[in-house]
Amino acid sequence: MDIKKDFITRINENFSHMSKGQKAIASYIYDNFEQAAFMTAAKIGEAVHVSESTVVRFATFLGYDGYPEFQRDLEAFIQDKLSAVSKMDVRYGKSSQSDILNMVLGADIEKIQHTIENLDPVAFETAVDYMLSAKHVYIIGLRSCEPLARFLHFYLSMVRPDVILISTTSVTETFEQMIRVSEEDCVVGISFPRYSMRTLKALEFASDRNAKVITITDSVYSPLNLYSSCNLLARSDMVSIVDSLVAPLSVINALVVAFVLKSPDSTRENLKNLEFAWNNYQVYLNDEINFIGDEPMLNVPLWKTDVSSEGDTKDQ
Repeated sequence: MDIKKDFITRINENFSHMSKGQKAIASYIYDNFEQAAFMTAAKIGEAVHVSESTVVRFATFLGYDGYPEFQRDLEAFIQDKLSAVSKMDVRYGKSSQSDILNMVLGADIEKIQHTIENLDPVAFETAVDYMLSAKHVYIIGLRSCEPLARFLHFYLSMVRPDVILISTTSVTETFEQMIRVSEEDCVVGISFPRYSMRTLKALEFASDRNAKVITITDSVYSPLNLYSSCNLLARSDMVSIVDSLVAPLSVINALVVAFVLKSPDSTRENLKNLEFAWNNYQVYLNDEINFIGDEPMLNVPLWKTDVSSEGDTKDQ
């Protein structure tokens, strides 16, 4: 039995049918599975403010004979995670540094190829249309997915207004930042195993508000898909102890490029205004120089020049 798949899939496939208390238990276990594996049903109930019997019923709801079997499955999942370093040593221990580089990059190429073959082009087109027509675009990606969310926010903000990055450490803060989400808006949620329950709750909230929801995730079994109207699937497997996010990043790149090509006039105007601000206020003067041909951007010389009394120009 694939313990990891079995345990995660049971929760994902049943999440939409759970009661409020069961969802609270699932959320707690997702965010604290290292501790939850060694907690009694009573302790988990105390942590999420439900009864011990609710925790026991949660285990049976997932198809286990009882809480002890559920706990054994969770403990096995923990052991599988903890053995990741040992597995990495077996796979790469005798390889040279260049071999490791080639193996990891080769694996990333395979993930991109798999994504190309399995990503739904209709879903991709729909995602671009949602971002084009939305009044506001909200983006959320937490933990290891936060850099992906920031990347999408950075470039999408350059080419359209009202792009909001949800940056939070609690569910309460998430709802505070999304309180004005409406059916006119679009929400992009990015998450891969271990899925973020804060991201999941944000998408549930957006779906309840009838906003257009786009997910960037790894599988049709991802719980994010329960609340999305557009699923973009990108391969993200464990190479060692680090998740590979190359394929999701490529999908995000493609989204931005497709967005620009579908809105050339407004994009050109936004970039023109942005370039004016950069040049007028010399934004990049002190920290970045972008050469075009032989001239630096902003037309600011890199060296001071003095004109001598003889009329010669000398570099200082």
